[in-house]
Amino acid sequence: MNNNFIIVSGRATRYLAEKICARMGYSLGNLNITTFADGEFGVSFEETIRGKHVFLVQSTFPSADNLMELLLMIDAAKRASAAQIIAVIPYFGWARQDRKDKPRVAIGAKLVADMLSKAGINRLITMDLHADQIQGFFDVPIDHLRASNVLAPYIASHVGLENLVMASPDAGGSKRAFAYAKYFNVPMVMCDKHRDKPNSIGEMFLIGDVKDKDVVLVDDMVDTAGTITKAAEIIMQNGAKSVRAIASHCVMSGPANERIENSVLKEIVFTDSIPYRGSCSKVKTITIADLFAETIRRVMNNEPISPQFLI
Repeated sequence: MNNNFIIVSGRATRYLAEKICARMGYSLGNLNITTFADGEFGVSFEETIRGKHVFLVQSTFPSADNLMELLLMIDAAKRASAAQIIAVIPYFGWARQDRKDKPRVAIGAKLVADMLSKAGINRLITMDLHADQIQGFFDVPIDHLRASNVLAPYIASHVGLENLVMASPDAGGSKRAFAYAKYFNVPMVMCDKHRDKPNSIGEMFLIGDVKDKDVVLVDDMVDTAGTITKAAEIIMQNGAKSVRAIASHCVMSGPANERIENSVLKEIVFTDSIPYRGSCSKVKTITIADLFAETIRRVMNNEPISPQFLI
């Protein structure tokens, strides 16, 4: 790679940006973030970025300050004459608001996409969007990576494939679970759930056979852990030998840690797209630093990223 690029990070995802830079053998760029007494903050690049490809690493999980910080970084890079501004957003927040599922609601994912585009990004690198169609909200190139690059090898090395069954905790994730099942050439089952309200499950049923099987639940994110733990419970009630879970994004809010700890899950494995700050003994984290470092290298060298996909 040439040196005509720089990687900088906001405060929320600095831990991951440092790992990415370490993999690439480069130092993290010098960005200063100043916070005023009332909570307002400003950003400034402390080195020249004129004519450079600027990679801005920042996931946009709550609070909204993380998104605002990224927008200010983009604007600062644009006004400092960066040649290209590439937003690296391992976890794209507001992605669950991707459509009007009832009258008089906002489509938050489209709004965030519009803000990022208006601020001035030339490309987006992200991972496991909650809905693939969000890519259509942007008019710039998107490199949509898959956490399966790190999660599939974990399954292969920690779970025996002889009795393996992949499972989806709801109908919406069936495509994701099917992709894993096809990759490992194993069966797939699905849980069918009906919500009373957001983060609250009314009923759940299992579709498929799990008797005497080692089941792996697949999801893109775990928020309050109600769905994943309920699905695990139903799977064990139907005769499974063991059940564990993998998920791309570790949201883990509210009672999630307690629910996971007290559940029948053997373990739950996340990537570090969001930092895990809990203390649940069943939670394991795998880094995606190598995945993003290699993608950045390929983008800079105009190489295809298709070899990055296992599933």
